[in-house]
Amino acid sequence: MAAPRLPRPHRFDAYAALAGLLGGLLLWGMGLAPRPETEPVVLFPGPWPLLVPLVVTAACELMRRAAPRVALPVATAALVLDTVTQGNLVTLVMFTDVMYAAVLYGTPAAARRIPWITGLLSVAATLVPFAVWRVPEALLIGVAVGIVSFTPASTGLIVRNHRDAAEAARLRAEQTALLAEMDRVQAVNAERARTARELHDMVANHLSAIAIHSTAALSLDDAATTRRALEVIRENSVEGLAEMRRLIGILRDTGGDTAPSAAPTLDGLGALVEGARANGLDVRLEAAHGEGLPAPVELAAYRIVQESLTNALKHAAPGPVGVALTRADGVLHVCVTSPYGDRSSPRAPGSGAGLVGMRERAALLRGTFEAGPEPAGDGRIWAVRAALPLTEGDPA
Repeated sequence: MAAPRLPRPHRFDAYAALAGLLGGLLLWGMGLAPRPETEPVVLFPGPWPLLVPLVVTAACELMRRAAPRVALPVATAALVLDTVTQGNLVTLVMFTDVMYAAVLYGTPAAARRIPWITGLLSVAATLVPFAVWRVPEALLIGVAVGIVSFTPASTGLIVRNHRDAAEAARLRAEQTALLAEMDRVQAVNAERARTARELHDMVANHLSAIAIHSTAALSLDDAATTRRALEVIRENSVEGLAEMRRLIGILRDTGGDTAPSAAPTLDGLGALVEGARANGLDVRLEAAHGEGLPAPVELAAYRIVQESLTNALKHAAPGPVGVALTRADGVLHVCVTSPYGDRSSPRAPGSGAGLVGMRERAALLRGTFEAGPEPAGDGRIWAVRAALPLTEGDPA
């Protein structure tokens, strides 16, 4: 099995290693060494032995970022070897940088352990020589060990903590921006859906009546029928324009002096039913909802009744249409029934979004919605049923 290849060194590390090697060679060529040959600690006198730790430490400097777990032990061994030669200041400087990089770029476990180890070594290098020799100069050994090992290790830990904190802050900022964007998109989509529901419910009723009566006016050669159809068309056109102006006023409202007209309430059910009767429906209204209903519930109930009457105008067979609103146990129940026939095609074209909009209105209030054919007497009816909780958070 082939041995794993070391990662490619960073370009900056290559420059640092080359600069350190050249600087060390320059001091070596000038004969500058921190220890003379006569010191007892120098086991390998002469200028040549100190080149070995210099070259090895430069190689470790080359791998300071790519392989810190390998670079630090090897550099430590090279430093020990350097202490028994005449030494080179550049070797010492490069070792401190390797120690710093091992904490900064190493694993989190190594970053926690290395400062502790170097700190203990510094304390030991201070106390043991002083206990043996009993001279103040022995304390300098611990100081030197602390400067070479503990100081770069602790500096690397501080820089790493600041870097991790900055990275965490950046990630939190990105997450906050992402959540804000998601909220914005959801708000835009919700507003679009709300506007689509309002636009559909406001316009579909009037345009359906206009389409049906204009068809009747064109197909029947009767002056009275044509005049009546044109009156209904005009009435629905005026009401549709008023509804459109209300919606545009809401969309353009910026908090100025001109406030948009109020949203429809259940007090307008009578006018809504009268308009449906004028359009040709035999509508019977039964309302016992009382007072003090929340505005969202009133608007949803009004729009559900309005859309149901529009669907009855387009699809229902001849016969009575029933509208009932009852309030019980904190829930407003809305029921609209119409004769269910086998009409081959609707009296006016539709988009199919009416049922979707009614279901969405009920779901937004945590209510329920059902629509479909039901048996009734000798035939069948189409029933629209919605249960709208009057208190936010009530179970549907």
